[in-house]
Amino acid sequence: MDVVVVGSCNVDLISYIPKLPQKGETIHGTKFKMGFGGKGANQCVSSAKLGAKAAMVAKVGKDTYGKGFVEEFQRFKVNTDYIVSTDGASTGVAPCLVDQNGSSAIIIVSGANLLLTPQEIEQAEEVIKSSKVMICQLEVTQEATLAALRIAKKHGVKTIFNPAPKLDSLPEEIYSLCDVFCPNETEVSDTAVTTIEEAGAAAIPYLDKGCSTVIVTLGDKGCVYVTKDDRKVCHVACDKVNAIDTTGAGDSFVGSLAYFMSCHASLPLEEMIRRSCQVATVSVQREGTQTSYPYRDELPPELFLH
Repeated sequence: MDVVVVGSCNVDLISYIPKLPQKGETIHGTKFKMGFGGKGANQCVSSAKLGAKAAMVAKVGKDTYGKGFVEEFQRFKVNTDYIVSTDGASTGVAPCLVDQNGSSAIIIVSGANLLLTPQEIEQAEEVIKSSKVMICQLEVTQEATLAALRIAKKHGVKTIFNPAPKLDSLPEEIYSLCDVFCPNETEVSDTAVTTIEEAGAAAIPYLDKGCSTVIVTLGDKGCVYVTKDDRKVCHVACDKVNAIDTTGAGDSFVGSLAYFMSCHASLPLEEMIRRSCQVATVSVQREGTQTSYPYRDELPPELFLH
C-alpha cells in the first residue's frame, strides 16, 4: 500500500450563490450539487487519482450515504476493508456555500466520524503498517488520530498531519508523532497570517514542539515550509489562475503530497511541494471537491518524472 488515510467521510451539499449571506439574510442560489467529501476522503481520493495504491480507515452510517461512499471509493480502486458502518449516527454531512469568486463557507455535521474508536484504529494496524505514508486530520476524534499516529510511528510509516478543522489546543504528543505538520494560514496561528513572512514566523515554533517538517499552505500564494535540519523558511510559489471553486484545494494538496512522498520518495521536499501545488492549482479551476481533482493522465507527464 502506498497511502493510507485515517479520517472523515462527509457528504458535501454544495450551494452556489452570488455572495456569502450576512447574518439573517436569505439569498437565492444559482445551482446545487451533492458530492462525496470530508477531509480524509478527499485526501484519499486525491492520492488515488494520481495513481497511489490507497486505503481508507473511517466510519460511516448505515444509510444511503454510507453505502454510496464505499461504492465511490471502490470506483477509485481504494481499499475499503477498514471502513466501518454504524447505526449509532448518520454519515457525516457538510453543507457548503460557494460564491461567484470561488470563496467558500462550510458547516460540518460529523455524525459517524466521531464514533471511530481507537480500538477500530488498532484493528487497522496491518494496513497502516504496510503503507508508505499515512494521513490524519481532525474530523475524527483526537483519540482516534493519536492511536493512528502512534501505530504509524511504531512501524516507521511516514505521516502527514493536517490540523483541520482548527481546535483551540492539541495534545503535545501529536507534534512529535507526525513527520509533516501541514496547516493552512488560518490554522497555523491564533493571529492573522496574511504574508509569507508571517507564515514562516508562525511555522518555526512547531519545530520546537517536535515537528520534523512544517508546511503552511497559503492559497494562491503557494506554500511556506521549514524543517528541523536548518530551520530556514522557504517559499514555494504556485501559478496564478482564475479560481472557480477553492473547496477542497487544501485536501488536494495534502493528498498529492502523500502521493509524491510514497511514489516519488527520492524527490527533494521542495519539488514534492511544488508538484503538489500544481495539482491543487488544477483543482481550483473546476467545480466540486473530489470531482475537481485531476487524474494522472490529465496532468503534464513531467510531474511524474523522478
